[in-house]
Amino acid sequence: MPLEHKALPIICPLPDDTRLDGVFRRLCHLPGCLWLDSAAGGRFSFITADPIDTLVAMPGDPNPWPRLADWNRRLPRIPCQDELPPFQGGIAGLIGYEAGMWLEPVVGMAPSNDLPTPAMSLGLYDWTIAMDHRHGRALLICNGLGDKKSPNQKSPDQESAGKSAHQRAEQIQDILHSHSPLALEHSLPWMTPRTRSGSPSSGGDILAGQIPKLVGQHATKHAGVFSNFTGAGFRAGVAEIVQRIHAGDSFQVNLAQRLTRQADLPSPELYMRLRQSNPAPFGAYYGGEGFEVLSSSPEGFLSVRDGLVETRPIKGTAPRVGDARPDALLAHKLRVSEKDRAENVMIVDLMRNDLSRVCEDDSVVVEKLCQIETYQYVQHLVSVVQGQLRADRTVVDLLAACFPGGSVTGAPKIEAMRTIAELEPNPRGPYCGSIGYISTSGDADFNILIRTITASHGHWQIPVGGGITARSTPAAEEAETWSKAEGMLRAFRAK
Repeated sequence: MPLEHKALPIICPLPDDTRLDGVFRRLCHLPGCLWLDSAAGGRFSFITADPIDTLVAMPGDPNPWPRLADWNRRLPRIPCQDELPPFQGGIAGLIGYEAGMWLEPVVGMAPSNDLPTPAMSLGLYDWTIAMDHRHGRALLICNGLGDKKSPNQKSPDQESAGKSAHQRAEQIQDILHSHSPLALEHSLPWMTPRTRSGSPSSGGDILAGQIPKLVGQHATKHAGVFSNFTGAGFRAGVAEIVQRIHAGDSFQVNLAQRLTRQADLPSPELYMRLRQSNPAPFGAYYGGEGFEVLSSSPEGFLSVRDGLVETRPIKGTAPRVGDARPDALLAHKLRVSEKDRAENVMIVDLMRNDLSRVCEDDSVVVEKLCQIETYQYVQHLVSVVQGQLRADRTVVDLLAACFPGGSVTGAPKIEAMRTIAELEPNPRGPYCGSIGYISTSGDADFNILIRTITASHGHWQIPVGGGITARSTPAAEEAETWSKAEGMLRAFRAK
C-alpha cells in the first residue's frame, strides 16, 4: 500500500512575470535538474531538481524494475487539490530504450556501446515549479517527503513534513530571487552542486576523463556531423527489413541512424536553442550524472489521469517547407498515403494490445485515428488510444506492459526489437525511451524520446529513424531521417 502522507503540500504562487527559461537558468546547475517542457501546445510545464534519492542502472546491471515498483508502492499519495497541476513531486526522470532489455531479455543489445549512459536514471523529487500556460500562473509546490539522509524510509509526521516543506520553499525562492545562484548553493545543505569531470563547455560530463574517439563513424553532408551508417548502409538496412517483412518475420520495424557531433557548448545553452528552433509539446531537459538529455519530442507515450490511460502513437511523416499551400498539399498526400496509414494502424493495434494487459476489459478504445498534427519542420499522423487502468494494476505495471513504445520498435514488438539490435551498430541509450513522472497525486505522464539529443563523453548523439513497412523505399526512408534531424541540427547552427 502507498504510504500515507498526512500533510498537504505547501503551495507558493510565484510572481506573474515568472518565466521558466529564467527559472531553468538558475536551477540547471543542480543535480538531477528536470524540465518537462510544453514549449508548444501543452497546458503545464514543470521544473525540479536535486532529488532526495536516486535509482540509476546501467545496461547489464541487476534488473531495476522491481526497485522502481517498490518506490512506487512506497511513494506517499497526496490527494490532488482542485486546480493543482498533475505533477506535484514524486518519481521522475529517464527510462532509456535499453531498459526494455530487462523486460524482454531475449531481445539482446547492439554490440558497440561506445557512449554508455544509464538505462534507467530516476529521482525522488520533493518539490516542483509548475507553470500553467492556460492561466499564465506559476506555482512552487513542496511536500516535505524526507531528506537525503533517510530518503523514502517512512512517511514523515505532519509537523516535520510541514516544517521541511516550508524550509525548502523558502530556500528555493531565495535561489530564484538571487542574482548569484551559484554562490548561494553552498549555503543550502540539502542541495548539492553537480560534479563534473569535464569542462563546463563539454556538453556533458566526461566519465572517462577524455573525449573518446568513436569507431565506425562516417562523414555526412553536414560539417562536423557523423553517422554510424553510410548512406548506402542505411538504405541496405531498410532493404533488409523489407525483405524480412516479406518473409513474414514482422510487419513493421523502426530503423534509426545515430548522428554524432563533438560537443562545443554547455548542454543547457544548447537546450535553450533547441526549444527555440524546434518547439514541441513533450519537450524535456534532464541533467543526469555524467550525461544530459535534450528533447523536443512531439510524442506522448503514456499519461494517467484519475486512472484513465492515454497513449498517442505517431507514425507517418511528411516534411514542411514553410509555405501554406505546399504544406497543405504535403499534408493531404500524407493523409491519403496507404503506406503511412497502414504504418500508423499497425502501431495502434499494438498499443491497444499492450494497454489491454493492464486496463479494464472492453475499456480500450481508439479516440482518434490518423489525424494530422503539424510541427516546425514535419507533419505527422497521430492517433489516440485510451483505457481505464485496472484497480489491481499500478503505473509501473502499465509502463512495463507497454515499454518501449510500439511506435519506436515496430510490430510484433519483440521480433522488431531483435531486428533493431541486429541492424543498428550502437545501443539507442535515452533515444526511443521515455522521460516523465509518477506524481504523489497518483497521476503520471511520460513522453517518447524522439527528436532527442544526448550529451555524454564530450559528444552529442542525435539519433533519427522511422518505421519501415513492406511499402517502404530505402531512399525515401533515409530522406525522412534527415527531415526529422533538421530542427536539432538547426539548434547547433543558432547564434
